[in-house]
Formats: sequence, C-alpha cells, structure tokens
Amino acid sequence: MEDIYKTIKENSEGFFKDRGSKFIGLAFPVFSETEIKDIQKNLRNQYYDARHHCFAWRLGADKLHYRVNDDGEPSNSAGMPIFGQIQSFDLTNILIVVVRYFGGTKLGVPGLINAYRTAASEAIRNGEIIEKTVNNITKIHFEYLAMNDVMTVLKEEQLEQFEQCFELQCSINVKLRLSEAQRITERLEKIDSVKIEILRTE
Repeated sequence: MEDIYKTIKENSEGFFKDRGSKFIGLAFPVFSETEIKDIQKNLRNQYYDARHHCFAWRLGADKLHYRVNDDGEPSNSAGMPIFGQIQSFDLTNILIVVVRYFGGTKLGVPGLINAYRTAASEAIRNGEIIEKTVNNITKIHFEYLAMNDVMTVLKEEQLEQFEQCFELQCSINVKLRLSEAQRITERLEKIDSVKIEILRTE
C-alpha cells in the first residue's frame, strides 16, 4: 500500500462571483467522517443564510473513501466539480464545502459547474499542499527491566514518542511509518517482555 499522500496543511478559502451569486470555497484537512460532520454543522451555523452548502470529501491514503453532495443544485453541477478539483490536485484527507449566496440570476448547469469548480480550485490554491506519511500509532508494552533495550531501538529508529508511562509495567506510544512498521515491530518484539499494540492508522 502507498504510504505517502498529499493533503492541505491547514484550512484555506477561495472565492468566485458570477452574475450576483457568490461562491465561497472552504477547504479543511480532515481524518474522519465525524470530524467532517462537525465542520459541516459549524458551517451551517456560520453561513445560515446561504442558499446551498455543496461539498465533496475524500479520506484515506488509498483514496477510495469519498462522498459528493449537490445540496439542491441540479444533479452533478456542484459536488462532482468540487470533487474533480480534489482529484486534479491528487489530494486526500480533505473536505471542500462551497457555500453559495444566490444573486437572483440563474447560471445554468455549465455556469454552476464552472462556479463550483473555480471556488474549490481557489480554496486549494490559496492553501499549502503537503505530503504526509501513513503511520501506525502503536503502543509498546514492556517491563521496566527492558527499558534500555526499548529506548535504544526508539533512538536508533528516530521514532516520535508520546504518552509515556514508566512504572513496573511500562508503555510508550510511537508513530511507525506504514512501510517501516513491520520491520521495527519485529525488532522490538525480539526484546523480552515487549508486546506491540496497534491503536490506529492515520
């Protein structure tokens, strides 16, 4: 499995206007559908007077998990053009919502496709695209006597550590890059008393 993917570093915004209608493109780095729903709820409160909240999102390094929504616009005139920009920039773990304020003049389907595509594209262009690795967040369980051996491996592999617990029974959480995870796990499991628990992949 590919363990590098492209996403955006932080929230960004784009804007497009056509015949009085305003299209505000809002892009967010995301990791779960729960997070997506929370953002959408907040946007509906923030832009409560907008006519449409059209969106597209994609999750996962394999890029297989996605959704598009036209939110009342003609079929495939909003969600798919937004998603097309996510595909065009080869991004994942991203949500783009385009909020529309209707200006009184109908744009027709070609006009809508252009407007939603442009607002989404501007939101991406105004942000910073970064490459990230897919990591297993892993908990290492071990007895206190194995501390030096475990820490030697972590130092040599230059692993990011967090949530440490040093008592008779110790544990440390680390990030293991997916392509390196099996090799490092096998190395750690050679140490007496070490048990490896994968908490999640992100």
